[in-house]
Amino acid sequence: MTYLTSNQLKQYNDEGYVSPVNVLTKDEANEIRNEIEFIENKWPKELEDSGRNYVHLISPVFDKVSHNEKILNAVESIIGKNILVCGTTLFIKNPSEKGFVSFHQDAKYIGLEPYNWVTAWIAITDTSEENGCMRMWVGSHKDGLKEHNQKFDEGNLLTRGQTVENVPLEETKPVVLKAGQMSLHHPKIVHGSGLNHSKDRRIGFVIQSYIGSDVDQVLGKMYVQKARGEDNFKYHEYAPRAKQLMDSKNVEVRRKANDELNKIFYSGSKKIGKY
Repeated sequence: MTYLTSNQLKQYNDEGYVSPVNVLTKDEANEIRNEIEFIENKWPKELEDSGRNYVHLISPVFDKVSHNEKILNAVESIIGKNILVCGTTLFIKNPSEKGFVSFHQDAKYIGLEPYNWVTAWIAITDTSEENGCMRMWVGSHKDGLKEHNQKFDEGNLLTRGQTVENVPLEETKPVVLKAGQMSLHHPKIVHGSGLNHSKDRRIGFVIQSYIGSDVDQVLGKMYVQKARGEDNFKYHEYAPRAKQLMDSKNVEVRRKANDELNKIFYSGSKKIGKY
């Protein structure tokens, strides 16, 4: 069933995240990795830069994960039964590259209000401190939004290189996951991740985010899908589910969705990054 237990809910409420949550088998996680590498080989650059976003709109494999019952049960435990898939992102760190994610809060630039939403981070490969797993600043979700510096620094996998300075590392915890496990984190928790020092890729598929149907987009327009329950608010554009890989109509919808997402992520910014 994978509804969160009382202890898991306590961890989420107290610390701002919960992990690990078992949602996929190793074979299912490997199927996703194979799909990524098939797309990379057949359509080079398709998953690079902003192409890492909304991959569930062009791939039935990622569509299936986004609507996975075990994941939705866990999400329902936090945000209720009316659930929309609001966006997805691939975070891939190759061993030869210097990719990292600076400490930040998801809620800072994404424009989703109120904060009745949660980010699901699904490990497609094992994630460890060696290969750059996430670190969570425990309890930081209980504070307001913090000041972020926009650094646009090389290697930063975030749009603006948004950075919360002076995060006390001794108050952070590593989120170590096996392939197929998931973490769920609060919109306001400060988190980041370091470099991949291993000899294999570190791959995470992130539903960013699952939102309650009462959540509006105050900075722009989002393309969503109904995952569970009802949408009585109708705040957002609806996107069709992918039934065939790289179907031309789905690819066009993803292009429009990404164009709108860029407007949101860079709202008020004089500079545009590659993501």
